[in-house]
Amino acid sequence: MIAKHMKELTESGSAIRAMFEEGKKMARERGKDHVFDFSLGNPNTPPPEKIKEAAIAILQEEDPIRLHGYMSNVGYEEVRDQVAQNLNRRFGTALTREHLIMTVGAAGSLNIALKTIIEAGDEVLLLAPFFGEYIHYMQNYQGVPVIVAPDIPNFSLNLTDIESKITAKTKALIINSPNNPTGVIYPPADIERLAQLLRQKEKEYGHAIYLISDEPYREIVFDGAAVPFLPQYYDNTFVCYSYSKSLSLPGERIGYLLIAPTMDAFEEVAAAAAVAIRILGFVNAPSLMQQVIGRCADALSDMTVYKENKEILYRELTDMGYAMVEPQGAFYMFPQSPTADETVFCEAAKEYGILVVPGRTFACPGYFRLAFCVAKQTVQGALPGFKALMERFGH
Repeated sequence: MIAKHMKELTESGSAIRAMFEEGKKMARERGKDHVFDFSLGNPNTPPPEKIKEAAIAILQEEDPIRLHGYMSNVGYEEVRDQVAQNLNRRFGTALTREHLIMTVGAAGSLNIALKTIIEAGDEVLLLAPFFGEYIHYMQNYQGVPVIVAPDIPNFSLNLTDIESKITAKTKALIINSPNNPTGVIYPPADIERLAQLLRQKEKEYGHAIYLISDEPYREIVFDGAAVPFLPQYYDNTFVCYSYSKSLSLPGERIGYLLIAPTMDAFEEVAAAAAVAIRILGFVNAPSLMQQVIGRCADALSDMTVYKENKEILYRELTDMGYAMVEPQGAFYMFPQSPTADETVFCEAAKEYGILVVPGRTFACPGYFRLAFCVAKQTVQGALPGFKALMERFGH
């Protein structure tokens, strides 16, 4: 008999993955050209050519025993040096390898950070709407989710509700900017106010409150937008990063955990995180991909298609009557459902070959998520269906 909690998780599943699997089934039945799948955040632009060139060169040049063998659990020293140098050039910081752990993507980073700091019963604030897996990651370590209400309709930081939800049991707050699912970037003024609030609460309760910044979409921004670098605002910050989106490598599972140099008891935290990557079973990030990242830390995929798709969808959908905040980054948008129960809307959308994800998956019912990291013909092909749905459900 499987564990009770796993039985519950198996039955509830992931709405995003379920929609993705349903899309594959629909494509087989209807033909790919008649299915418009906006369910999964799977990049539709190829990795830079430099990635392939680096992988080939590494396989040809490196000592295979070293390349395919174990290294320090926290990753190759030279790769961490190269990543630190990249960050220092971009943000004017003075990071070193000691502040970085190479990880199995941002999911690995989040789990390492949470394993390092969470005791059973500790509360973790999750800012709705948020990526639903946060709850499962945090519950891996018997943390308690505390959901902060969304700031509708702008989806900025709800600082009033954040303040009301912080208690003596609060251990961490997870922030995601650019945000999945809204595409919102939290501005520097809001980040500064959040940092001041957390410092005030740390002093009031006499213990660290950690800010965990989930940043897989940092490089995907539109119209000159900039994403604040949170370690410059708040001392007790973890940055969880993935190259899945910036280099179009989601299946390779490579990223890093940055522990801010200013963190309280930095050496103790860094040592615990180094143990966490091992005992969680990751052991170390994939060796070949670490070496590839070391050579390609400054590279980026061509993301122009995301901007083009965003502009088409935002213009056309708003003209049809869909209400939403315009995405500033990432490759998602989060329109309000034209019918109160967005699951009804999402189910009806399948009749037109359109796959979108209900907002309650992100703790925000009444909305639905579109992942526009798709081919432009998918965007254009879906527009008649979206128009028909608005005519059907709109008032």
